[in-house]
Amino acid sequence: MLQAADLTIRLHPNDDVVIARTELPAGTLIQKENVRAAVRIPAGHKIAVRALAPVQPVHRYNQVIGFATQPIAPGDHVHVHNVAMGDFQRDYAFCTGVKATEYIEPAASFMGIKRADGRVATRNYIGILTSVNCSATVARMIAEHFRNNLTEHPNVDGVVALTHKTGCGMASEGEATDVLRRTIAGYARHPNFYSTQIVGLGCEANQINMLMAAQGLKKSEKLGAFTIQEKGGTRKAVANGVARVKEMLPEANKVQREPVPAAHLILGLQCGGSDGYSGISANPALGAAVDVLVRHGGTAILSETPEIYGAEHLLTRRAVSRAVGEKLIARIRWWEEYTRRNGNEMNNNPSPGNKAGGLTTILEKSLGAVAKGGTTNLVAVYEYAEAVIANGFVYMDTPGYDPVSATGQVAGGANMICFTTGRGSAYGCKPAPSLKLATNTPLFVHQEDDMDFNCGTIIDGTETIAEAGERFFRLILETASGRKTKSEEFGYGEDEFAPWTLGATM
Repeated sequence: MLQAADLTIRLHPNDDVVIARTELPAGTLIQKENVRAAVRIPAGHKIAVRALAPVQPVHRYNQVIGFATQPIAPGDHVHVHNVAMGDFQRDYAFCTGVKATEYIEPAASFMGIKRADGRVATRNYIGILTSVNCSATVARMIAEHFRNNLTEHPNVDGVVALTHKTGCGMASEGEATDVLRRTIAGYARHPNFYSTQIVGLGCEANQINMLMAAQGLKKSEKLGAFTIQEKGGTRKAVANGVARVKEMLPEANKVQREPVPAAHLILGLQCGGSDGYSGISANPALGAAVDVLVRHGGTAILSETPEIYGAEHLLTRRAVSRAVGEKLIARIRWWEEYTRRNGNEMNNNPSPGNKAGGLTTILEKSLGAVAKGGTTNLVAVYEYAEAVIANGFVYMDTPGYDPVSATGQVAGGANMICFTTGRGSAYGCKPAPSLKLATNTPLFVHQEDDMDFNCGTIIDGTETIAEAGERFFRLILETASGRKTKSEEFGYGEDEFAPWTLGATM
C-alpha cells in the first residue's frame, strides 16, 4: 500500500521516473529518491530520478515508454518536450506466462434475468435498431412514444432506439458491410433486449433481408423487421413499430430476476480520458476485479488495439496457445498497415487530454491500459463485434475510440461495461449498464454525478489495488442485479451506439 506521506509513486525499482502524487513546486525535495524538482511538476506527471542521454530509452513499469530527445537530468519534468515515441524490438515470448486458473467454489452469484436460450441478462430493454441512417428518425419516434410511459411495466428498463450514420453510400458486400451487419445482429440477439425491431428505409445498400440472411437472423415473435417504404411512409411505419412494442410489453414485463452464477457476466473493459494515474490506480484495480470474476467463471473483454500498441508482448505471454498469441499480433500488423494507408501513425494517441494528464507516448498509455485485463490467461482473440463464446479473459480487436470500441464489445455479448477515467469521461452504453471508475479522488469528488467508483483511494494510500478490486467486484454484482449506474440515471446510452465505419463513403 502506498504511504500517504509519499510525494511520488515508484512503480518498479528499475524505473527512470517516478510519478508525482500531487503537484510538486520547483525545488521540492523528494527524499526517497534524493532528487529535487527542477521545475513545477503537475500531479500525475513524471519526474526523472536518474540522468538520461539523448536516444536512451525511458522506463516506467520496468518497460520502455519512449526515448529521450535531449539530455534529461535528475529532477527534470519528463514529458513530450524531452521524450518521444520510438520503435524497439518486443519479445513476444508466446505462452511463457500461462498459469492454471484457481477457480473459486462456490461461485459468486447475482440476480439476473434468464432468457429462453439459457443466456442471462443484466437489463430488460426493448430495442429499435436501424439498417441505415435514413430510418433513424422513425426508430427514434417509435422509442419516444414510450418515454416516461412505462409505469404499468416496471420490469421493462426502457424502449431504446440505437441509430447510426451509415448503411448506404457503401458497397453492398465487403468488409465494411460485414462489420456493420455483425454489429447490428449482435445487438438484435443481445440478451439485454427482450425483443428487437430492425427498421430500414427500403432502398439502402444494407438491405434488411441480406443482413438477416448473412447473420442467420430470422423474423420471429421477438425479432421484427420492416422498411418505411414497405409500410407506406413515416407515419405508418411509426404506427407499426409502436403497435408491435405495445404487443411485447406485457410479456416483457413478466420477467423476474433470480440468482444466477457470476459466470454469466461478460464485462467490456474500457478506458477513456486517461491520465498519469490510470495505470497506477483504476486500471489495475479493474484488472484485480477481472481476476476475481475469471476465477468465478466469468468473462472480460479487453479491446482498443491502438491503445495496447507497445504492450502487446505482455499479452502474448499469457496466451493459452501460440495461435491465440499470433492472432493478436496479426491484428497489430493490420493496424500498422491501416494507419499507414490512411496517412496516420499508431502514436496518434495519446490525446491532448491524456497528455495534459501526464501521459507522453502511446507506449506509456498502452502499458497502463493492459492492466485492465488483470493477470489471468488470454484464452481467445476476436474480431470486431464477433460473438464471444469463451469464458475467461479474452481480447476483441476494436479502435481506441471508446463509443466505437464498446459498441463492438456489446455486439459481442458484453452485458456490462467497466470504464476507467482520469480526466472525467461521461458515458453510457444501452442496453448494457456502464460503470465508471475514477483514477483519483479529486476527480471523483468534482464529477461525483458521473463517477460510480473511486480508485483514488489507492493513490491516497488508504486502500490496496487488491482491496479496491474486491470492492469493485461487489459493485459489479450489485449492478448486474439491477442497481442503476450514474449514466443510467442520466439516460446515457442511445447516442453512444457507434458501429465501426470502415472504407470509403460513396
